[in-house]
Amino acid sequence: MLAEQLKKDTLRSHQQLEKMLVGRMKAIRSKEDYVNLLQLFYTYFGGLETQIDQYIGQNELHDYAERRKTQALAHDIETLGGKPMAKANDEDLPQIKNILQAYAAMYVIEGSTLGGKIISKMMAQQLGINNGEGLSFFNGYGDDTETKWESFKDTLNNVTKSSEEDKIVIDSANETFDKFKQWAEKHA
Repeated sequence: MLAEQLKKDTLRSHQQLEKMLVGRMKAIRSKEDYVNLLQLFYTYFGGLETQIDQYIGQNELHDYAERRKTQALAHDIETLGGKPMAKANDEDLPQIKNILQAYAAMYVIEGSTLGGKIISKMMAQQLGINNGEGLSFFNGYGDDTETKWESFKDTLNNVTKSSEEDKIVIDSANETFDKFKQWAEKHA
């Protein structure tokens, strides 16, 4: 199955990005620090979603509109007193020139919801947030997160028709992780 192969073949890139982001999250001590983290996700995921929109919509993925992350990120940023910044574009993003590369980028975005509950609790504790304000992005799909992830993987497993197409998705997912790491380093 493609989803399992992706997990295995993107592990290195995923772990490198995750290590950097977790370090940043642990260092957050103020709402301003947290807004800066949200901006990082907003600008990168926002750029990705703009590119993905050219290849995936409701016809390709019935719940695509629910899966977009930039609205939740913008809401969190504004709730905490910030203003969303300009989205990433061009060389800062992976190449997305077809539906396979678009699904690869979505794999990275959707996968980010899995650790959201842990991150949400960590941010609430570190910042003394008791009402959940500013945590909608990391809360993701709430209790439906695992179900939504499984549904996405089922769709992903039926997107490719050959090992060559699998390779395109895997290479693009690795590029998406790597470009996010570069974006995060650039905006440290």
